[in-house]
Amino acid sequence: MSNEVRGRGLRATALAAVLVALLLAGGWYVWELRGIAAHRADGDPAEGSYQQDPERADRTAFAVLESVTQGSPEPAPDAKTSAGAAPERWRSGGWQPSDPLEARPVPASPSIGALFSPGDDADPDHHCSAVVVHSPGGDLIATAAHCVYGGGFRTNLAFAPGYRDGAAPYGVWVPTRIDVDPRWAEDQDPDHDLAFVHLRRPGYPEQRLEDITGAETIGFGTELPAPTRLVGYPNDSEAPVDCRTTAVAAGPTQQRLDCAGVPNGTSGGPVLTDGHTLIGVIGGRDGGGDDETSYSIRFGDDARTLYERSVRA
Repeated sequence: MSNEVRGRGLRATALAAVLVALLLAGGWYVWELRGIAAHRADGDPAEGSYQQDPERADRTAFAVLESVTQGSPEPAPDAKTSAGAAPERWRSGGWQPSDPLEARPVPASPSIGALFSPGDDADPDHHCSAVVVHSPGGDLIATAAHCVYGGGFRTNLAFAPGYRDGAAPYGVWVPTRIDVDPRWAEDQDPDHDLAFVHLRRPGYPEQRLEDITGAETIGFGTELPAPTRLVGYPNDSEAPVDCRTTAVAAGPTQQRLDCAGVPNGTSGGPVLTDGHTLIGVIGGRDGGGDDETSYSIRFGDDARTLYERSVRA
């Protein structure tokens, strides 16, 4: 009898411990949800756009600047607009795939950077990647839509081009406007996992991002397969990684990029061909893929429409 009572007591104690753990986990989950909701805004989901509040953006910039070293406000000597550079013509030579087919750390590029989201939103300090694209306003980056919109537009975004080892040599930039396809805003359709973000640099109203970092030229309707380079910032790394591989069609709307070692945080990073032609960003199917295979939407008519709408704005 005493053994049975003791067993029941142990079972009751174990059950109580499980209940306490569940309550604590539930409380933590609710706390995380509150943090996420605090950094979301509705914007205009029917259009797929959001105009950032300047004061909120400045607070985000200051939060990032507390943890990074900022560079000189002057243009980098080697920064140039890739839109005016001759293409490298990888298809005709001068390109080799990575061997082995695995991402490796590389020096930072001025036009590619890390997306930060400071605050209690359950994300690492930098949660995604992005790339400067040529535009008339000189202030535009491309990234994955899931990096800037989920349950609403993120309001705590900042971009550090050329980021490496805690240094932001080309400054910290914050959104003025975010554009996604309304079909992404409606139900996160992976065939529309693309966003364009206009940026400014707090404290330097005269500066244009593209003048400081250079930019990649966006290409639409690129023929596949194509030799490519993909670049991004892993969540747990303070330096970018890259891989040279071949983009192949994964259906009419997606492209597949086989390469190991492209983890979380690289979403939104550029898929480049011919050196400086942007034909995709890491994202799309399965949120961008897994550790062996990455995906990107194919830049076709829908991507062109979104780009042109964002440029007009």
